Amino acid sequence: MANRYPPASPKRTPRHSMAPVTMPSALTFELLGKCSVTKARAANLILPHGPVPLPIFMPVATQASLKGLSPEQLEDQGCRLCLNNTYHFFQMVSLLKLAQVTEEGVRFLSPHDGSPMLLTPEHSISLQNSIGSDIIMQLDDVIVTTSPDLARMKEAMERSVRWLDRCIQAHKYPERQNLFCIIQGGLDLDLRRECTKEMVARDTPGIAIGGLSGGEAKDEYCKVVDTCTGLLPEKKPRYVMGVEGYPEDLVVSVALGADMFDCVWPTRTARFGNAITARGVLNLRNAVYSSDFGPIEQGCQCTCCRSTEDGGLGITRAYIYHVTAKETAGAHLLTMHNVYYQLNLMRQVREAILEDRYPSFLKDFFAALYDDKRKYPQWAVNALQGVGVDLLST
Repeated sequence: MANRYPPASPKRTPRHSMAPVTMPSALTFELLGKCSVTKARAANLILPHGPVPLPIFMPVATQASLKGLSPEQLEDQGCRLCLNNTYHFFQMVSLLKLAQVTEEGVRFLSPHDGSPMLLTPEHSISLQNSIGSDIIMQLDDVIVTTSPDLARMKEAMERSVRWLDRCIQAHKYPERQNLFCIIQGGLDLDLRRECTKEMVARDTPGIAIGGLSGGEAKDEYCKVVDTCTGLLPEKKPRYVMGVEGYPEDLVVSVALGADMFDCVWPTRTARFGNAITARGVLNLRNAVYSSDFGPIEQGCQCTCCRSTEDGGLGITRAYIYHVTAKETAGAHLLTMHNVYYQLNLMRQVREAILEDRYPSFLKDFFAALYDDKRKYPQWAVNALQGVGVDLLST
């Protein structure tokens, strides 16, 4: 690709380029309800391919394939929105050792064959335009949140703003694809505030908070999410990219004002024989389950756990135990269950928000997950206290 944007010297590179003209939006955001205590919201996100209830968890399908499930099986679990990625769009942090970032774009060696590659904001948008997804993401300059180099963090934040402007200019189909900006700034809240202000000024259809889950402490993660959502417009979807994806991460992030999340954890942990349940993660490779003929989770309505009389598969823990170590079928079935669990958790969260009982929902959720309040993660207790919920009170 021709170098249309040659690198500029530090003295010539502007801190931010001028905000472009407001772009069209191919989505409708209907805010339906807000928690009267926390910052949690319930909404409808209407995209060109259909409506999506918020808050929502999005399973991750790398290279358009969710490992272990067909598109039909994913839909059967109630999935309305799925993240499809390729390594160069959303895994730039993992390629940093192979990459060189300049104002032009990112040069790196392919992890597949070692060939040199260049990804510019324009090329990124062109690829996403060709795919035709309802939501596309800007190319941003990402570095790990734990980096001690504040100057590099500031440079990455400011470059991400400039790259957004280039992405907006390159976007061919704003009338049918929604470009989301990505807020950067590491763990520095002042940088996050500055970036949020610049990104909001671009008026993209949706806004993402990026650069997290880079090894930072959960307390720091919560501070960033809370700070950014406090500065975002009310009537736009808020997407926190790449959370660790544990159920407690999701329910706390919703309380902090976020709407959308993605993570590979539910599918990845299934491949190790782990089932997500309301009372924690069960490793069904353990021999204790070898003669357990109950469902993966009692009362679960996923295709696996439902009885055959109810149109399900009637899969038992014992069956999973016997196949998960030797056959791919075990990972396939657990993936189905785990994805359903995360999606259903968000449905329960949404219902609690609409009925304005989210604080009590949070207390019940943590009480089920931990048998003793002294085991509650301190980061969750702290974060929820910040939005008016005391998990430790009776």
